[in-house]
Amino acid sequence: MLGQRIVTAVILLAILAAAMMSANPWWFVALLALAAACANWEWLRLTLPQPPSPLICAGVPVLLFAAMLALSSAWLGGAGPGWAEPRWILGYAAPAVAAVWLFGGVTAVVRGQSSAPPASLGWSLFSVPAAFVAWAVLAQMYIARGAAFVVSLLALVWVADIAAYFAGRAFGKRKLAPRVSPGKTIAGAVAGVLGAVVWIGLSSLWDGTYGHALVARWSFWLALPLAAALGVLSIIGDLFESLLKRRAGRKDSSALLPGHGGVYDRIDAILPVAPFALILSGVLS
Repeated sequence: MLGQRIVTAVILLAILAAAMMSANPWWFVALLALAAACANWEWLRLTLPQPPSPLICAGVPVLLFAAMLALSSAWLGGAGPGWAEPRWILGYAAPAVAAVWLFGGVTAVVRGQSSAPPASLGWSLFSVPAAFVAWAVLAQMYIARGAAFVVSLLALVWVADIAAYFAGRAFGKRKLAPRVSPGKTIAGAVAGVLGAVVWIGLSSLWDGTYGHALVARWSFWLALPLAAALGVLSIIGDLFESLLKRRAGRKDSSALLPGHGGVYDRIDAILPVAPFALILSGVLS
């Protein structure tokens, strides 16, 4: 299993690096769209009535993927229609999705009703804008600020996750949300948040990073608590997916990534972080 996990990770990182370093930004934006569509498919498999309807479960992500590719062409072509203007789309969509995560997602995790029925019309409907906005945010950050900016934001989530994992194993005793994810500990969560703060502080020293943009807009000492908030949101995203999986009786969202589970398993923390990261950075303002 470990060998399979390593091989999959190496292949994914190679594909990601090749797309980001390509002279044509289309490849990375399209790769993000594919990841978002796959995550949407996996999310729907967890929240639609069981067994999920193949027509809806597959049709919705396919339509979402097509819409994202169409928007990609408009954004990268530079002459799209008015409705495709990034500031118009994300100016409304990002705050709306962020509000649902803040009030709906956090509430669901805090309540931790893992024994509730898996089918949920509300969460099934929300899966579409949640995946779309995460894609649109990362795509626009890449188009406007470049690969280093996107990687430095993703690294915030990765650092928080790694710090939480090792601190949880070394010092974790008290469970964070035992009804949702028995493996998560308070010590791990604290370390994850501190890891996000340290990463933003260090990365702010380099121009072109998300941390640098956050400090430039808010000042160093205000950027640190904002980084902590993003760290908390990354934990919420992880716990939210765990809640959906426990309700559906699944260990992984799918088996698309051998050794890693599904795409949603890999980007669950990014979905709630992305809209808030955009709002805080002011990339499109």
